Amino acid sequence: MEDRWLSVDEIGDYLGIKRDTVYKWISEKGMPAHKIGRLWKFKKDEVDQWVRSGGAAAGNEQDDANKAE
Repeated sequence: MEDRWLSVDEIGDYLGIKRDTVYKWISEKGMPAHKIGRLWKFKKDEVDQWVRSGGAAAGNEQDDANKAE
């Protein structure tokens, strides 16, 4: 039963980041998350793919391109 929905705290623990960072990444970096009622939930495989594609990179190229415009 590994394909369950994870909470903000669980995904933060998994990634080794604080819950405030999780919320920041959702709003500013497009971290894949699903809002269910008032709660954010995550699929680990979606987050893994997002991290692998550079979504969590500090100062990633898309952020840099947006600042240059």
